[in-house]
Amino acid sequence: MVAEILLPGPDGRLQSHTLTGTPWSAPAAPAQPFNRIVLSAAHVVADPLADGDAIDWDATLAYRHYLAGMGLGIAEAMDTAQRGMGLDWRTALELIRRTRASLGDDSVPVFNGCGTDHLDSAGSYTLDDVIGAYKEQMDAIQQLGGRLILMASRALARVATTPDDYLYVYRQVLAHAEQPVVLHWLGDMFDPELAGYWGTSELTAARDIALEVIRESAARVDGIKISLLDAQREIDMRRRLPAGVKMYTGDDFNYPELIAGDEAGFSHALLGIFDAIAPAAAHALAALAQGERERFLAILAPTVPLSRHIFKAPTRYYKTGVVFLAYLNGHQRHMKMLAGHQAMRALPYFAETFRLADAAGLLRDPDEAVARMRRFMSFYGVGA
Repeated sequence: MVAEILLPGPDGRLQSHTLTGTPWSAPAAPAQPFNRIVLSAAHVVADPLADGDAIDWDATLAYRHYLAGMGLGIAEAMDTAQRGMGLDWRTALELIRRTRASLGDDSVPVFNGCGTDHLDSAGSYTLDDVIGAYKEQMDAIQQLGGRLILMASRALARVATTPDDYLYVYRQVLAHAEQPVVLHWLGDMFDPELAGYWGTSELTAARDIALEVIRESAARVDGIKISLLDAQREIDMRRRLPAGVKMYTGDDFNYPELIAGDEAGFSHALLGIFDAIAPAAAHALAALAQGERERFLAILAPTVPLSRHIFKAPTRYYKTGVVFLAYLNGHQRHMKMLAGHQAMRALPYFAETFRLADAAGLLRDPDEAVARMRRFMSFYGVGA
């Protein structure tokens, strides 16, 4: 039986949508390892029965097993998990601890978000206070045996006044790392409080400061993730990295071409969208590992319109779209999010997410997805 549903259209009226996508199955972990390091920034499932914000630990950890079971690594406690937008440092550390204990071994890579977000946002700080905050989180994660992603710091963006301030802070912080870390450059479309990061609003100058940070401490830097939604800027920086330092794409608009690479190199992946498109991503990466570049690109091509829609402005609310797909696909029984972020997008956004997920083969059980979409729309008085 062909699944159909009435969805809001561009004119504000209900339109019939017939599902046409062929769902991707979740593959087993590949027999041949991927030839890219792949980290999926994973979302958290809120506890709908809690009076306030709390995590449904069983559902949250089950989703990490789902990702790892396909061979995808985990970027834990990052912005996809609503870090700094509902997930505080205390709960983030508990999430890191539980994920490490639950996955149990090193068969898939797990890197963990480390920042300064326990500092009071209304406080007054010095550069040394920021360094101390980074070191506090580093110590807590490293004591668990965890690898680090040094997240861009809102506190540093507030207190730093020159590029030299960034060089000073990162020099001290990187010296404290026990293993090579991934640096994290998040554009202000993801977080407006990070505008002017690296001490300048001019992106080429910012790139050069980030490169200087890396060159000063190259032995302590595994790689850098940049999320600027600008493929050429990523490629330009990738070609300037010191030997042995990796580029991790955080570009949720242009990831297929950046991961596939060119004659001068390629990017590894640290992507929030891989949470939402995990089965397609795993199939595509398996093809790439077998030398099938065109098949890799063909599998991911239908996911790009979906990703660009999920990450549309205001981009920082992309987590709502990621969680919505997890809900449609039965990975959680509700749409509640930390800090009420389920309300950060309007119904037409969800309707278009549904259409594009169908087109990309990312509704794993179309009939169930239709039933869940109808229940969801009933809260808006549509179809009630």
